Amino acid sequence: MTDAPYTAHPTAIIDAGAAIGAGTRIWHWVHVCAGAVIGAGCSLGQNVYVGNRVRIGSNVRIQNNVSVYDNVSLEDDVFCGPSMVFTNVYNPRAAISRKDEYRDTLVRRGATLGANCTIVCGVTIGRHAFVGAGAVVTRDVPNFALVLGVPARHAGWMSRFGEQLNLPLTGAAEATCPHTGERYQLRGGEVVLLEA
Repeated sequence: MTDAPYTAHPTAIIDAGAAIGAGTRIWHWVHVCAGAVIGAGCSLGQNVYVGNRVRIGSNVRIQNNVSVYDNVSLEDDVFCGPSMVFTNVYNPRAAISRKDEYRDTLVRRGATLGANCTIVCGVTIGRHAFVGAGAVVTRDVPNFALVLGVPARHAGWMSRFGEQLNLPLTGAAEATCPHTGERYQLRGGEVVLLEA
């Protein structure tokens, strides 16, 4: 693997056919299956599994002990916290094969999935959304939304930088990221970043 544009620990298993972008770092005991597509500049922590029908964008951080199963797509700049969980079958049974029933899960650009959270298959996590540690997501999460708890409930709004915005859950309002000064507007139940 010395000719590879990425770096992998000797204990990692990378099946022939996997596409891995330049500058990606793959750590101890990772398994990347043959059909996986991984972008540039990613980091896959210890004991990560990446399935065959998985698409991972660039600059994605997947922390230790995360399995990214078939039919999961992660856009650029996604953060997957330690031991968080994806699923791909809604109603699994050991005695019944449901591989033809996998549901697609999409995590949009810049989203954060906190440590030990669970993403039940078939949902979309919006751009720059923030799923709190231990939350269980059972429905779509809007762009910039903060969700917490079991099941996950909308608890606020987050900036691109990862700072909570001083906005109500509904209505119309504007807020500024306390770190970057970027301005955001809540309208029609959605938050948008205002152009400078």
